Amino acid sequence: MLKRLLLIIIIGIVCTLAYAQDSLNNIIPKPVAVKSFPGHFTLTSDVFLVYNNDSSKSVAQFFKETIAVSTGISFELIHENQFLGKQKSIRFYLSSLRDSTLGSEGYKLQVNANCIEITANTAGGLFYGMQSLVQLLPAEVMSAKTKSGVAWTIPCVDIVDYPRFAWRGMMLDVCRHFFPKEYIKKYLDNMARYKYNVFHWHLTDDQGWRIEIKSFPRLTQIGGWRAPRMGEWWTQTPQADGEQSTYGGFYTKEDVKEILDYAAARNITVLPEIDVPGHSLAALAAYPELSCFGGNFKPNVGDKFYKKMENSLCIGNECSFELMDSVLTEIAAMFPGKYIHIGGDECYKGYWEKCPKCKARMKTDSISSLEGLQSYFIHRMEQLVISKGKRMIGWDEILEGGLAPEATVMSWRGLKGGVNAANMGHNVIMTPDKYCYLDLYQGDPDVEYKTYSINRLSTTYSLNPVPEGIDKKFILGGQANVWTENIPNTRHLEYMVWPRAFAVSEVFWTPQESRNWHDFTRRMETHFTRFDQAQINYSLSSFDPVIRVNKNNEGNYLISVNTEVSGLDIYYSFEGPDPDSFYPLYSQPLTIPKGADTFKAVTYRNGKKIGKVVSLKMKDLDKRIRQGY
Repeated sequence: MLKRLLLIIIIGIVCTLAYAQDSLNNIIPKPVAVKSFPGHFTLTSDVFLVYNNDSSKSVAQFFKETIAVSTGISFELIHENQFLGKQKSIRFYLSSLRDSTLGSEGYKLQVNANCIEITANTAGGLFYGMQSLVQLLPAEVMSAKTKSGVAWTIPCVDIVDYPRFAWRGMMLDVCRHFFPKEYIKKYLDNMARYKYNVFHWHLTDDQGWRIEIKSFPRLTQIGGWRAPRMGEWWTQTPQADGEQSTYGGFYTKEDVKEILDYAAARNITVLPEIDVPGHSLAALAAYPELSCFGGNFKPNVGDKFYKKMENSLCIGNECSFELMDSVLTEIAAMFPGKYIHIGGDECYKGYWEKCPKCKARMKTDSISSLEGLQSYFIHRMEQLVISKGKRMIGWDEILEGGLAPEATVMSWRGLKGGVNAANMGHNVIMTPDKYCYLDLYQGDPDVEYKTYSINRLSTTYSLNPVPEGIDKKFILGGQANVWTENIPNTRHLEYMVWPRAFAVSEVFWTPQESRNWHDFTRRMETHFTRFDQAQINYSLSSFDPVIRVNKNNEGNYLISVNTEVSGLDIYYSFEGPDPDSFYPLYSQPLTIPKGADTFKAVTYRNGKKIGKVVSLKMKDLDKRIRQGY
């Protein structure tokens, strides 16, 4: 009996130590395989950064610069041929023999008390190993100030890691609200930390044309600026004649080169999007002759104009194609990546239906439908893109009327467009709005800033980008999209992006079978501490109460409350004041007391409030049932 008790104690100690070690490994996205060992490596000024060629030297230099300010340590870089091998070191090695397990972006990271070694087949893989190494350091490493008194230790681990998908993107809409190049760099920094490798840059839309085109200068001179507005999107007063266009901006060719170089140093490819034939009001403001009927066009300021005003290029007008030829020529010369995104989404065809020029085009080219007219445009865009040495990507509307032969489809209206395209033998990038749109509500709409629809963190994390019955070889990967109608500044942009971008990074990097929601949220919280050090904003909406309404068999309303993050206590009230931990503790669905007009709930952890107070008016019960929030 005593031996059995001793064995149980020993097993308990071993499990506790193992958990303690694993709890130090809070890497996002979760690596493929991690083994933890007792002990740690301590960063000191006598540590050498060892490299074996120019590419690995660049990664070593990047690591040195990344942690220089926060740690206050300046490391010496040395080639392996000059290194004696006895001193403590961090070694960045590109393998001379390719490891097929790692592919082009995988890495191995080994940490023991005297040596850290990162190996990879490519500089990109080495870069991601370096990012994982930084994540193993204390949270203070993210600070923009030198932190004294911090033990700069790294737990002993053995990591083998590689991505599930090659395409791991984040899109940023800079048209509805313009973000300067300095912030674009910060956006790229955060992408790189979490192993994103494609920056999808949405550069043109109804609200602004944001990239310099020398051959058509009015695109930015006129299309890059609109009248200033504040407040809720789609409720604004249209810009009046004579009203000054002072809000906006654009990126010069020099800005673009600077951003491209910055991205390349972080293993990020930039995908430019020129959104046509719809979403073109800013272009029409600059060149009205591109429209079907002409007019006094102005970039949209946030008023409802769709179907009330032309915002599409005229397909019957050859000058539309002449403009796009010139634009794509300059875009192709600026961006070294192999793809150009031409949009193709949400194109209202009502004006084409009435346009004599479009009717003539349909007759001349034997086009029988308006969808066929859009397909005609997309096919011509693909030929233009190919003529520039690039390949075309479009939103899933490019499927309408027949898909261009070599097009890649970015599926946003759910997974269906991606499934259809893959079954036709086309490459697909999955970005379904229900999971990947980071501009949607992430918590209860009653306590979040105004937007539309909802996409909770747990929903984002639940995405499997490869539906059953699809050949996964056609799924390049996927991305998160950030549309900025209701994101007027960088602080709110960060609030909307993080932590859902943590979840997206794990969806497209980590093996499906290795993902675990509870483990993810544990790791997520450690990254909140890191973001506090870096003064990056983020949302705690996943800690808020989630209130749902149903009816029982007798037709009476029942209110149920849960949380996305586990381990929280929920307190509630049917009276006016906000509840706290002295109010009733929620345990099961609640019936509504007579006379109650408001239900409120709040979450606590270990006696401390952690979520917002969420309220529900009794008059809105049916609405809540319909919305399913």
